[in-house]
Amino acid sequence: MSRPFFIVCTIIVFTIAAGATGCSSASNPTLVPHSSVAGIREIPQSLGHWTTKAPMPTARYYLAGGVINGLLYAVGGYDSISLFNTVEAYDAATNTWTTKAPMPTARLSLGTGVVNGILYAVGGWTAGSIFVNTVEAYDPATNSWTTKAPMPTARYGLSVSVINGKLYAVGGCCDSNKNIVNIVEAYDPATDTWTTKAPMPTARYLLGTGVVNGILYGVGGWNYGPLNAVEAYDPSTNTWTTKAPMPERRADFAVGVINNILYAVGGQANFIWVRKSVYAYDPATNAWTAKATMPTPRFGLAGGVINGKFYAVGGFNNDDGVLNTVEAFNPR
Repeated sequence: MSRPFFIVCTIIVFTIAAGATGCSSASNPTLVPHSSVAGIREIPQSLGHWTTKAPMPTARYYLAGGVINGLLYAVGGYDSISLFNTVEAYDAATNTWTTKAPMPTARLSLGTGVVNGILYAVGGWTAGSIFVNTVEAYDPATNSWTTKAPMPTARYGLSVSVINGKLYAVGGCCDSNKNIVNIVEAYDPATDTWTTKAPMPTARYLLGTGVVNGILYGVGGWNYGPLNAVEAYDPSTNTWTTKAPMPERRADFAVGVINNILYAVGGQANFIWVRKSVYAYDPATNAWTAKATMPTPRFGLAGGVINGKFYAVGGFNNDDGVLNTVEAFNPR
C-alpha cells in the first residue's frame, strides 16, 4: 500500500505555501547567555529538557495515543505500506512496552480520548482510502474492544479531546464534497449518543486540541496551507473565541497539557520542513513560549502525558523514515 492520497497532496501544497509565506526550516529556541557566567551560552532550565526512552515495538506514524493509569496506549497508524490495528502500551515506570488486543478496525489519522478508564478510537482513514465514522472502545481491564455508536460525520485528520466525561471530535477531512471541515460533534459514553456542537471558526484537519480548565483549544492544522490559528471552545456556552496564534504554522503535530499549559510538539510546515520545535501556550496570559526542541524532528507522532511529562511516540521524518522513537519532555 502506498502513502495515503492526503500525504501526496500535502507534499505539493505545503511546498507552494512555504514559498509564498517564507517559512523557515525547523528552528531551535535561541540559546541565551548564562546569567552569572559571561560568555557561556546554555539552554535555561525554564525551557525544560528531553530524554530518550525505550522504542515502541512497531514503527509507525499517523497513530494516536491515550493514557490510562500511567500507561500510554499507542493505537493504529501506518508504515507507508500497511495500515495497523496494532495496540501497544508503554509503562513509564518501567520504561517497557507490552502488546495489547488489536483494534477491530485498522486505520490511520484517527482521534482518541479517554473517559472513565476506557479509550475511544474515533474516525480515521482505513483500507480502500475510505475515511470512516467508526468508534471503538478499549477496556484495559479486560483487554478487549467493543463497537460504539458511529460518529455522525465520517472523517480523518480530526482531533479528539475530553471535557466533563464527553468526547469532542473537532475538524477533519472530508465532507461529501471533499472539503476540509470545521465540524464539532460530541459523544456521551453514558448514553452512547452523539450531538452536533457549534462549528469551529476555522475549518482544518491534522490539527491539535487540548483542554485547560474546561476549555478546548484548537491549534494549527492544515487548510490549503499550514495554519497557526488558535481558537477556544467553551462547552458551557457552545461558543468559540480567537486566541493568540501559535508562533509557527504547522500541521500533524502532537499536543499535551501539563499544569494548565498546552504544549505543541513537532509537526510539519511542508513535507521537507519537519518540525522539532516545541511551543507552550498559557491560557492565563494568552501567550506562547518556545521550549527545548525535541531531539528527533517528526510529524504524524502520538503523544501522552504521564506524571507531568510529555511522551512523544513514533512519527516520520525524511532522514529516518518511519519511526519507533520515544522521547520524553520534562517542562521543569
